[in-house]
Amino acid sequence: MTQRTGRAARITAPGSLELVDTTHPEPGPGEALVEVAYCGICGSDREVFAGTRPAEFVRYPVVPGHEWSGTVRAVGAGVPDQLVGRGVVGQGIRTAEGTPASVEGDTEGWPQEYEETGFTLPGGWSTWLTLPARYLHLLPEGADLRAAAGIEPAACVAEAVLLADVTAGSKVAVVGAGTLGLLCVQLLKGAGCEVTVVHHNEERRELAERCGAAHYTGDASTLGATFDAVIEAAGVPGIARTSVRLARRGGRVVLTGIPAQDADDLSSLELVSRNVHVLTVFGAPTRAWAYAVRAFSAGVLDPTPLITHEFDLAEAKDALDELAARRGALKVLLKP
Repeated sequence: MTQRTGRAARITAPGSLELVDTTHPEPGPGEALVEVAYCGICGSDREVFAGTRPAEFVRYPVVPGHEWSGTVRAVGAGVPDQLVGRGVVGQGIRTAEGTPASVEGDTEGWPQEYEETGFTLPGGWSTWLTLPARYLHLLPEGADLRAAAGIEPAACVAEAVLLADVTAGSKVAVVGAGTLGLLCVQLLKGAGCEVTVVHHNEERRELAERCGAAHYTGDASTLGATFDAVIEAAGVPGIARTSVRLARRGGRVVLTGIPAQDADDLSSLELVSRNVHVLTVFGAPTRAWAYAVRAFSAGVLDPTPLITHEFDLAEAKDALDELAARRGALKVLLKP
């Protein structure tokens, strides 16, 4: 059996990261072996390193990395040989095979304990990644794998766009102009929406407009409750209530951020009297991945402008520090 060698950045415990040599056997039945091209770093990876991610959503030691892209190099029994050589991205959250949740791509009511690539299972901070082939999404021939590393966060906000139930001409506010918010702007613009970005300062105005925002403000209080839908992508205390107050009567609000402290204090009186519908996103189901991949393939979604830094895998600690320093880093990539 062929053994492929490589390297991986592994967090052994909070605050402890090491670069290790690895070996990867041929994939088993139903599996694919992917050579990772790029892997993004996000706030949840920083939580894993800092030890602040809730215990039920991480298992040490772990190779992080859920925002990856790569090329299939080998497949196991039962997987079409035609996948070998194809560029791919892949879902991280596991569902039990054959259950309705798995068939429908729904992350609610998981029929098994939480398992996810990069958190409880080995992730993309590695030369090689083995996972069930049923979680792969094929990219167009010749796709830019550097850009494709941004499809995972785009899939999360693609689910928000689907839940928002927007149509061409819908007025939508996106609260937060980080990676999630800006990718959301691209998807909404591609759907024909008029998008207003709400961000706490002016630093992202130019990039937001480049992504398709028609309007931009740093002060939500200047906006009325006029939006058909509001998608929150900031994850700071109190922002859920701010988002609700931007929605028109009967509008939809989709929350995607997880604040460090739960201090939103949503008012049931306000929600019911104004008939505002609040929905949430945790992870991306299959339908959202399909949406994001189609948008990427069509050129509607382009994460490239959001990439600000690239590091070699051996510099994973430096990459984490750069993201934490808040010096303008947006999407930071590791190259295994």
